[in-house]
Amino acid sequence: MASVTLQQVSKNYDGHAAVQALDLTVEDREFIVLVGPSGCGKSTTLRMIAGLETISEGRLLIDGKDVTQAAPQKRDIAMVFQSYALYPHMTAYKNMAFGLMKTTRLDKSEIDARVREAAEILHIEDLLQRRPKELSGGQRQRVAIGRALVRKPKVYLFDEPLSNLDAKLRNHMRAELKRLHAELGITVVYVTHDQVEAMTLGTRIAIMAEGRLQQFDAPMEVYRKPANIFVASFIGAPEMNLIPCRGRAITEGLALDNAHFQLVLDGMAAPAATDILLGIRPEEMFLARGEALASGQALGKAKVERVELFGADALAEVRLGDNRMIVRISPEHPPLAGESVTLGFDATRARLFDPISGLAVS
Repeated sequence: MASVTLQQVSKNYDGHAAVQALDLTVEDREFIVLVGPSGCGKSTTLRMIAGLETISEGRLLIDGKDVTQAAPQKRDIAMVFQSYALYPHMTAYKNMAFGLMKTTRLDKSEIDARVREAAEILHIEDLLQRRPKELSGGQRQRVAIGRALVRKPKVYLFDEPLSNLDAKLRNHMRAELKRLHAELGITVVYVTHDQVEAMTLGTRIAIMAEGRLQQFDAPMEVYRKPANIFVASFIGAPEMNLIPCRGRAITEGLALDNAHFQLVLDGMAAPAATDILLGIRPEEMFLARGEALASGQALGKAKVERVELFGADALAEVRLGDNRMIVRISPEHPPLAGESVTLGFDATRARLFDPISGLAVS
């Protein structure tokens, strides 16, 4: 396997910057996920790694070797596409073997051994003589992955490979991809717009927006400590609650004033900016009916606007003055729409953001 390093990589189309000065290093045997909204530059980045798009500026290294100008076939990578890209007239076996037959000097016995080894890993041994039209979406995707596995490249690239599958099959294929990575120790760069895929698959995730890297870290670090407002809003479903406040230094730490509440964050230094956004995840908030909350936990009396039940949990939308927030609650005996409740939160999990720059304030 190998590492992949992007050094100040940019891609311009007729004056428009699709990717801007991207610095990113994928370590050997890592599973890196590029995630972000449509048009953020993640697929363009993947295609530049593959050699399907030229790099306007910067350098690309694979295993320490500069391949910025190298042809795709010289980069020793394999790519799995969203559309599967299988030959409809060929069996699964021939689809998996075709690339080896055309681009290598391996003999037939070695090619056969590689195809059958990949088929065993992917549990498709009994599907090798079927054509794509005789396979389900999940089976076609396994064949497409198998076609990449038989190549035994340095780096595997996946471009939204599960987006055409239904929810149940996506969950199953995510588990399969996780298993493959653990068993084979392969280096993977994976593109998706689905944050669930990013959080569950990636050893590290790179969040992109408008062609720029916003944050690159382990999934739970990104979730717990978002670098800016975009990451805080994009990662997490539902997204983080962001409440406008004004900050001021006091003896105990930092006081936050909102039109409808005041609270003190013990031991936290006052930020340079007076205006501040308080960020709280829905599961870090809670509702109480007619109960007094511990000091520093209560935000005030709020009105329940609606409740959505999801089986294992529920979400309540509440209004505190002109602030609307989402709270994750137990589905057992949820409050009713219109009910008045006391809104509280875990003050130790509070995050602060500068509303002008959008950056997190430590």
